[in-house]
Amino acid sequence: MSIPTQSRVVIIGGGIIGCSVAYHLSKLGWRDVLLLEQGRLSSGTTWHAAGLVGQLRSQSSMTRLIRYSTELYASLEKETELATGWKRCGSVSVARTPERMTQLRRTISAARAQGVEIEELSPKEAGDKWPVMRTDDLVGGVWLPGDGKANPADITQALARGARNGGAIVREGIRVTGIETEKGRVKAVVTDQGRVECEVLAICAGQWSRTVGQMCGVSVPLHSAEHMYIVTGKIEGVTPDLPVMRDPDGYTYYKEEVGGLVMGGFEPDAKPWGMDGIPYPFEFQLLPDDWDQFAILMENALQRVPALETAEIKTFLNGPESFTPDNNFLLGEAPEVAGVYVGAGFNSMGIASAGGAGRALAEWIVEGEATSDLWPVDIRRFAGFNNNPAWLKDRIKETLGLHYAMPWPNRELDTARPFRRSPLYERLAAKHAVFGSKMGWERANYFARNEDERTIRYSFGPQNWFETVAAEHRACREAAGLVDMSSFAKFLLQGPEAEAALQRLAANDVAVPVGSSVYTALLNARGTFESDLTAARIAPDSYLLLTGTAQATRDAHWIRRQLPEGVTLTDVTSAYAVLSLAGPKVAEILGRVSPISFDPADFPANAIRQITIGYATTWACRRSYLGDGFELYAPAEFALAIYDALHEAGADLGLMDAGYYAVDSLRLEKGFRAWGRELTPDVNPYEAGLGFAVKLNKGDFIGRDALVTARAAPRTKRLISLVGPRPDGQMAWGGEAILADGKPVGEITSAAFGATVDGIVALGWAESHEPIDQAWLDARSWTIDLAGTATPVTASLAAPLDRKQLTKGATA
Repeated sequence: MSIPTQSRVVIIGGGIIGCSVAYHLSKLGWRDVLLLEQGRLSSGTTWHAAGLVGQLRSQSSMTRLIRYSTELYASLEKETELATGWKRCGSVSVARTPERMTQLRRTISAARAQGVEIEELSPKEAGDKWPVMRTDDLVGGVWLPGDGKANPADITQALARGARNGGAIVREGIRVTGIETEKGRVKAVVTDQGRVECEVLAICAGQWSRTVGQMCGVSVPLHSAEHMYIVTGKIEGVTPDLPVMRDPDGYTYYKEEVGGLVMGGFEPDAKPWGMDGIPYPFEFQLLPDDWDQFAILMENALQRVPALETAEIKTFLNGPESFTPDNNFLLGEAPEVAGVYVGAGFNSMGIASAGGAGRALAEWIVEGEATSDLWPVDIRRFAGFNNNPAWLKDRIKETLGLHYAMPWPNRELDTARPFRRSPLYERLAAKHAVFGSKMGWERANYFARNEDERTIRYSFGPQNWFETVAAEHRACREAAGLVDMSSFAKFLLQGPEAEAALQRLAANDVAVPVGSSVYTALLNARGTFESDLTAARIAPDSYLLLTGTAQATRDAHWIRRQLPEGVTLTDVTSAYAVLSLAGPKVAEILGRVSPISFDPADFPANAIRQITIGYATTWACRRSYLGDGFELYAPAEFALAIYDALHEAGADLGLMDAGYYAVDSLRLEKGFRAWGRELTPDVNPYEAGLGFAVKLNKGDFIGRDALVTARAAPRTKRLISLVGPRPDGQMAWGGEAILADGKPVGEITSAAFGATVDGIVALGWAESHEPIDQAWLDARSWTIDLAGTATPVTASLAAPLDRKQLTKGATA
C-alpha cells in the first residue's frame, strides 16, 4: 500500500509505544496521523516482552501513568473487539533479608501516600498466594492486588486498531532512511517508499531510536542489552490465576503461562548488545542462548522454585531491549529540533508504561507542553554528551541490574565515572571528598574523616557519614562552610530586549537595577512550575541566570523557545565555577581577601558585584541555598586561586568544606524548595508557599491568568515543613506517607537530619477537602510512616529556622 506525501504527524515505530501514541492522538481529535513500521507491528522488542504490569513507582507521577495503563488495558478489548490478554492477577514481592523487608515496608508507606492498595505478608501468607515457591528462607513480602499481566503483541494490535478507527493510517514494511529539517524544525521524513512532509515527528522506534535521532541531530541516549527469560512446561500447582511474583534478592520474576512459568530477571552485570549498530532487518528475531549469562538467574530461581529443577524448559528467549543511563524511559520534545518528540528506552517496563506514556506524549504534542509532571522521564534530563556510545555501553551494564538492586537512599551509580569534573575536583579529592554524580558532574557529597567513611555504607538508617555531615552542617550555621557548586547550570541572557523577554518568562519582577539578583519561577500557561532560577542583572542588556544542575538542557530549551529575535541565551556552565559560602564568619573571611566592605549596609541581600580576591576577579552575590551567605561565580581559571585564598583566610575562623548531603539538610531547615522534588509542573507558587515571588501587578507573563485564578482559590493542597525526633533506627529519606490523625494526606518530597534542630527535617505535600492553613495543621496530630513505624512530627507552613519570613511568604 502507498503512503501519503504529507501528514500532520508521522510516528516512527509500530511497537506498543508508537501504537499508543497514535491511539491517543486520535482520541484527542487528531486524524492526520501516519504510523510507519519498518517490519510488522510489535516485531522489534514488544513481541518478546514479558508483559508484567506493576503499578507502583517511586515517583507518584509515574505511578499515575501506569495506573492509567491498567485502566486502558482493561477497557481496550471491549472498545476494539481484540483480545489484550490483560489479567488483574495481583503480584507478590518477597524479601530474603531484613534489609529487603525494610525496603518493602517503605514501599508500603509510599503506596499509602499514593493511594495504591497494598498489604504486608508473612512468609506463610506469601506462600499461600504463591504456593509453588519455597518460603522457609523468607522474611516476608507484600501483596499488590491491582497489578497484573498482559499480552504485549495483542495490546499493540488493539491500540493500532483503535488508532485506525480514529482516522490514523498505519503502514508496515516501510523503512525510514532520512529526516529533513528546516530552520530548526522538522520538515519531512524520507522512506524507502517515498517522502512524507510533516509538522510533527514522534520517534518511538525502540532500540533503533538512537540511530533515528541521529538522522536529524537529536540525541536519544539509550543502548541495547540482552534480556533473557525461559518458558517452562506445565508445573503442578501453577494455575491461570497465579499472581506475578518477584524475588528481587534473587534478581528474578515469574508469571504463569499455559500452566507453566515464565522466569526471567535482571542480572547485576548486564551484557550490552549492538555496539556496531542494530542490524536490519531484525524482525521477530532473537539472540543466541547464553546460559552462562543466565546462570545467576537460574541458580536463584532454583532456590525459590524447586520445581524448576525437573520442569521442562520449552523455550529460552534472549531478546535485546534498550536501556537508558538512569533506568527511566525517555519522553518529550527533543530540545535540538522543534516538532520532534521521543518515546523510547523503556528499560523492560514498556508494557506497564505504554498506555500512560502514550497518552502523556500525545497530550504533549497537542498542547505544545507537558500536561503533568513528567520530569523523571523527560528526555531533557540528559544532554548531548550523554549520547556518547562508549559511556552508554559502560553505564548500561549497571542500569539493567538496577531493576532489582536494593534501592538504597542516595544510591550512587558506579560505572562510567568520573565523567564531568569541576576545576576544584582534584583539590576536593585530596581532602577525601566522597563524590556523587548529578548530570554527569562529580560533586562532593561529604568529606571523609577516616578510612571507614571513604566508601558509603548504605542503609535505611543513619549511614556511616551521619556525624561527619552533621559537623559540616553545623560549620555552615555556626562558623563558615564552603561548597563547590560549580555544577549549577549557568546561562547568559543578552540583547536589547533581554529585560522584556525575561519579564514575560518570569513570575517575579526582574526589572531590577544592574547589580541586583532576583529569585523567580518560570511557569507554563497553567501557572505551574517549569523551573525556578536566580536572575542576576550584570548589565543593562545582560542577565546571568543560575539554575539547578539537572535542569540545564530542560531550562535552555524552555527559555529559548520563548525568546524574541535579537535576544540570545548562551550556556556558560563550563566557563564558571561556583563557590557557595555560608555562616556567620563568611563576611569576615571575605573581608580578609578582598578590599571591599561586606557589611550588609554596604553589600545588601541579593546584590551582585564584581570583586577581587588576590589576583582573581569574580562575581559575588549575597544569597545562598545554604542559608545566610554568598555565592561566588568565578571564571574557571580563577577557581583554584580563590578556593585556596578562602581556606587560608578562614583557617582560624573554622572554615570547613561541606558537601551536598549537608546542602540538603541546610536548605530543608530553611524551607528552600528544590526543582523536581517540591516544585513540579503539577503545582503552582501559592501551593508551594512561594507567593511572595509572584508579582501579578508587573504586567503580563506566562501563567499570569492561571495564577489570578489560583490565588483566589481555596488552598486545599499545601507544601508543609515537618520536624521530627532525632533518628533512632530509621531515617526519613523522601517518599514516606504523611498522616494526619492516622490517615494518609500526602507524601514527603525531601528529608534529612537537621543538625541545628537535632532531628528530622522534611518538606512534603498535604491535601484535604478543606482549605489548609496553620490552624488546620495545628488541629491535627501528625506522623510519618517510617517503614511501618509511625513517627510523630510537627507540621508547619513556615520553615524551622525562618518562620517569620516564610509565614509572610506562604500567605502572600
